[in-house]
Amino acid sequence: ACYAANAEFQDEVFTLHGRDEIAAMWNMLCEATRSKGMDAWSLDYGDVAADASTAGAHWEAHYRFSATGRLVHNRIDARFTFCDGLIASHRDRFDFWAWSRQALGAPGWLLGWTPLLRRKVAARAASNLAAFRSHAA
Repeated sequence: ACYAANAEFQDEVFTLHGRDEIAAMWNMLCEATRSKGMDAWSLDYGDVAADASTAGAHWEAHYRFSATGRLVHNRIDARFTFCDGLIASHRDRFDFWAWSRQALGAPGWLLGWTPLLRRKVAARAASNLAAFRSHAA
């Protein structure tokens, strides 16, 4: 496990607390890719910089968004803090409007810049994660 037991993860969709919740998110996303999108998946990274307590990187994910089947090219800047050699915090930043236009199509173009759509996507993601965790248990 790369994450500390009390690690925190945040991006434009998820706010997660604890290694188990974070691991479940990554497992859910990997499972969605395996089942619906391996044909489109790729990952590139660069601008990696790290010391004993912090790190950062830029990464670009190409994938098929499982809810709509639409192709996404997401550009992400990641920041990490470490404690005792484990990830204590992980913050990914990306342009939600750019993501929503690709992932959701017309609704993303029209509403992707609004807090309303961001909250709706976050609520759906949280619900999907809760369902995934209950099935995995």
